Amino acid sequence: MDLSAYQAGRHEPQLEYRSFLPEAINHGWTISDPQVLQLLGQADRALGELNAFAQLIPDIEFFIRMYVAKEATQSSRIEGTQTNIEDAFKDAEDLLPEVRDDWSEVQNYIRAITFAIESLERLPLSNRLLRDTHAILLDGVRGETKRPGEFRISQNWIGVSLKNAAFVPPHHDHVPELMSDLEKFLHNAEIMVPPLIKIAIAHYQFETIHPFLDGNGRLGRLMISLYLASERLLVKPALYLSDYFERNKTAYVDHMMAVRQGNHLRDWLIFFLHGVEETARASAGVFRAILALKERIEREVLPRFSHRRQENAQQLMRNLYARPVVDVKAVTVMLSTTTNTAASLISDMVEHGVLLEVTGQRRNRLFLFHDYLELFRK
Repeated sequence: MDLSAYQAGRHEPQLEYRSFLPEAINHGWTISDPQVLQLLGQADRALGELNAFAQLIPDIEFFIRMYVAKEATQSSRIEGTQTNIEDAFKDAEDLLPEVRDDWSEVQNYIRAITFAIESLERLPLSNRLLRDTHAILLDGVRGETKRPGEFRISQNWIGVSLKNAAFVPPHHDHVPELMSDLEKFLHNAEIMVPPLIKIAIAHYQFETIHPFLDGNGRLGRLMISLYLASERLLVKPALYLSDYFERNKTAYVDHMMAVRQGNHLRDWLIFFLHGVEETARASAGVFRAILALKERIEREVLPRFSHRRQENAQQLMRNLYARPVVDVKAVTVMLSTTTNTAASLISDMVEHGVLLEVTGQRRNRLFLFHDYLELFRK
């Protein structure tokens, strides 16, 4: 089916409302639109450049943790939380009580991403994996009463009420067959659909099905990264689109609704592919900046430490790339050393401009690897 012939679905009358039943997507697709094909090529090239960086950088897993934290923060912000990336690395007791619920949701998202990425080593990207990941996402936070890990068995909606909803997803009786169709589409090797086009369509379809009572947006965005990893388009999960979607939130929502209301799938694909290209190039730029920062610290800062303190200084720096918010207690454990040694090392890192003290307290002070964190705030 060519994009120009695409029909998104139809409305079904229910008791006092209408729900939207999307068409199945597991069939052949013909992508012949010149603009879509041009953007697809650009996005593929940008992904290839990012992939090259991910294979060249030593200790890449440390930097991936930062991308996971940023994704968790940005994806949760779309849903209304206020946690920032540095808060994601703090302990609950270091936060104001009013932001701890938001912090818990971000921590769940980090756990969910980590679980899902690790699970891909032994499981395909499947409805089972999505349900298991969803269970972690909603564990012990707002939404924990809304069937974590289970597809919905009641109607949901987007908006203030069912009667006045901006969008009403399909009736819950359709969810199992629609999600089965989506899973088959992702793994159907017989239809010649480019991977980025496939996941763009699948993401739209997932958000339209809205298979869970809560957490659909976060899980649907995570599904993009899981697919790229499962298809080995990226050797490491270093591309997350939530930052792009959050910065273009109105356009993101409008494009989704335009597909449902006017069959404008082409415009959604253009928006999505532009986001992949922009995000991949930005991520590669961050990797370049990380390497430059790392080289500067190794050239200008680490040589200032005596031979006796070199090992601790290097080990601390290595760990700061994975956990850029620390206190004396954390460094003591990190280095298996004494409190005095950890405090002295932190003091020197502050003096050399690596760490920045942010709490202004004499006790329980927190220190940020500020220049590094700033690379992930852009």
